[in-house]
Amino acid sequence: MKDLHILCLILFLFLGACRQPFPPPAPYGALPSSAQMDWQKMEYYMFVHFGPNTFTNKEWGDGTENPQLFNPTDLDCTQWVETAQKAGMKGIIITAKHHDGFCLWPSQYSTHTVRESLWKNGKGDVLKELSVACRQAGLKFGIYLSPWDRNHPFYGTKEYNQLFANTLTEVLTNYGDIFEVWFDGANGEGTNGKRQEYDWNLFNNTVYKHQPDAIIFSDVGPGCRWIGNEAGYAGETNWSRLDIEGFMPGKSPRLDTLNSGNRYGKFWVPGEVDVSIRPGWFYSQETDNQVKPVDKLVDIFCASVGRNANLLLNVPVDQSGRIHFKDSTRLMELKHTLDNMFTHNLAENKRVTADAVRGNDKAYAAENLLDGRYDSYWATDDHVFAASIEIDLDEKKDINSVLLQEYIPLGQRVSRFVVEAWDESKNTWKLLVEGTTIGYKRILRFETYRTNKIKLHIQESLASPVLNNIEIYHIPQAYLPATEKTESSLINNEGHLPTEKWTIQSPVHTRIVEIIDGKKTSVSINKNEAILIDLGEETQFRGFFYMPEENVSAANLARYNFLISHDGVNWTMLKRNAMFDNIRNNPIRQNQFFDRVVKGRYVKLEPLELTNQAEKYIVVEFGLLK
Repeated sequence: MKDLHILCLILFLFLGACRQPFPPPAPYGALPSSAQMDWQKMEYYMFVHFGPNTFTNKEWGDGTENPQLFNPTDLDCTQWVETAQKAGMKGIIITAKHHDGFCLWPSQYSTHTVRESLWKNGKGDVLKELSVACRQAGLKFGIYLSPWDRNHPFYGTKEYNQLFANTLTEVLTNYGDIFEVWFDGANGEGTNGKRQEYDWNLFNNTVYKHQPDAIIFSDVGPGCRWIGNEAGYAGETNWSRLDIEGFMPGKSPRLDTLNSGNRYGKFWVPGEVDVSIRPGWFYSQETDNQVKPVDKLVDIFCASVGRNANLLLNVPVDQSGRIHFKDSTRLMELKHTLDNMFTHNLAENKRVTADAVRGNDKAYAAENLLDGRYDSYWATDDHVFAASIEIDLDEKKDINSVLLQEYIPLGQRVSRFVVEAWDESKNTWKLLVEGTTIGYKRILRFETYRTNKIKLHIQESLASPVLNNIEIYHIPQAYLPATEKTESSLINNEGHLPTEKWTIQSPVHTRIVEIIDGKKTSVSINKNEAILIDLGEETQFRGFFYMPEENVSAANLARYNFLISHDGVNWTMLKRNAMFDNIRNNPIRQNQFFDRVVKGRYVKLEPLELTNQAEKYIVVEFGLLK
């Protein structure tokens, strides 16, 4: 009998040792490629806008600029790279060719390049210098290449698409590995007054042929998508899936769809948030004192990287060819702040439990959430779509931030969750924050609460949830969501002409005076009505400004005429069929300067085109510049 017991014990141990691990969850829905995973893990990298616009104080050049204007006195790509690296960024994307057509390399397909500039006597190559500097420092290198070309004579002809593909090939084959190709969907008129019908299949296939692992950015990807605004935020609900059939760059889904993705989208097209550290994209001395403050940049980081998107932060290069010290200083302040915010993880080495574990197998245990390894994860059985995870902090601690991650190689699944804290005094759980999607990374900030236990309750998931990381923090109060902060309602009037003597003659509107009162209030004006102002006396000025509503969905003024008169009868056109560059995507104050100082008593702003279809356009403020 004793031998039988021993035999049974040996058999039991043998069967236990031979027990097969429980199978992992099946992938759900659209999935990221290996290249998209590498891209997502970069999280944060630099955009550099640099070109003739740097020297002309414009956002969009018209292609008629003399290339000899481009002449940086101390261009130093190593300084750019060192700045990005010290800021914690993982790469740099450069505007190799913006809409003006100027190439930052000596392209054989254009006569509007650095070769025709004074810089280095026409022997320079910005792309070469930057790509080498990135490679030496271990940063990734990417390019922005606009298909819109306001200089090239072929633009608007059947030959242009192949010429652009050749230009792409030139860049893709001469500067090493390229991690992202950034396609701007802007499509305006060229030198011949024609628009180009872009061959996106040709362009994308050219990229895949020469840089198969490059992520292609556009409104609709296919590698990553525009997030629908240039203000710096992804949707609080943000799916990495998108339905792109029937759409193309420049003809994308609704902006709110780009901001949030599609819950059941067929394609994996994660979001990228592009935003500038200054009001505009190119350097302007006038914005040296308008570099975004640290708390604003923290909000942007948490609303991009912290909402399942990557952050592409633009840092313009100045006329010397270097990143201005005010920008680099602010980047270092941001890095220091983020390090302080997310260094001390209160969940580290703490006890974690879950009310559901896949197959009761340790391979999917809750402990995997705290082990610091990306490819280990907690999961539930296939039929379990709601579950809870508890973390015991051992003692009461102040907390106000939680970082969550789904294991997205198996798809994005979670659609609703709450984070709760144990309230010992009431012997119950207290709601701290709730959310919808998680994705690659979700950062949630909330009012500080003192507790010894935290619970993540996944309330709804499209398939069995799979998470690989939870972190808990107590960050400085100054970097919590700024719900109590109110932005000044006054306009910065530096450089403005006084308006006390002005009379708005048209349109007739009960609130029309509010467009010149120095306050941030919006006034709607019929789209066929011009703004006509009597300045009260002959006045000298060198330009004007228009302040739109800061909302990409608003109907702001996009194209206009500006006229001046001495008597209100005979008018001189100073700006004809002019555009506020990029105002639809980046609706910020527009400063417009003339080529000379002008003098008159009457001014008129005639609306020609709006950013969105509407019967009225919006004016927050209008003024003249000294």
